[in-house]
Amino acid sequence: MNEEVPVEEHISDLRQRLSENPGCALTHYNLGIALIKQHKWDEAISEFEEAIDESPRMVEAYINLSGIYFQKGEIEKGIDLCKKVIELRSDFAIPYGNLGFAYLEQGDVEKAIDMLRVAVKKDPKFVQALSTLGSAYLRQGKIEKSIESNKKALGIAPNFAVAHNNLAVAYLEKGEFKKAMEHCDKAIEFGFEVYPDLLKELEAYRSK
Repeated sequence: MNEEVPVEEHISDLRQRLSENPGCALTHYNLGIALIKQHKWDEAISEFEEAIDESPRMVEAYINLSGIYFQKGEIEKGIDLCKKVIELRSDFAIPYGNLGFAYLEQGDVEKAIDMLRVAVKKDPKFVQALSTLGSAYLRQGKIEKSIESNKKALGIAPNFAVAHNNLAVAYLEKGEFKKAMEHCDKAIEFGFEVYPDLLKELEAYRSK
């Protein structure tokens, strides 16, 4: 059975509800979430914007909207929206984590680490932030700190592929090939597309 059918039905139901009550922020928000599942980014943007118009303090709408802009490569728009969330909910870890990811994408490692540290302080179980922090430490060559952060991520989510990939890189840097291979295998097992150069290096060691 096509998995998209229930989503289509859900979308149809939400559109029907909006025709009866166009000012319902929550319905606009839920429709935006459903449209994300179909990768209908522009339609989802419209729904989240409608939700924000109706309920300007709905931080979840800002966060999902920022996520779409990051997905579309419009990093600055995503950053502005995360900053808005922080204005509304300074206790919320997610926007700090997303800003850390965005700054890392822009190559501003120091700024990324600052934001990610805040995110992890606010939510010590924020797996994505821990893993991204591990990536940022790798960029700085701080291998032990990277290992520590990624191990924390795996302590919460043992199947988190990005953390396994980061550990593969970190252990390779340390010359601990066996551990590097183990984490590389786990990263692949859990769906991460490992960089070909990393695979080549580890395969060369494996074939010795």
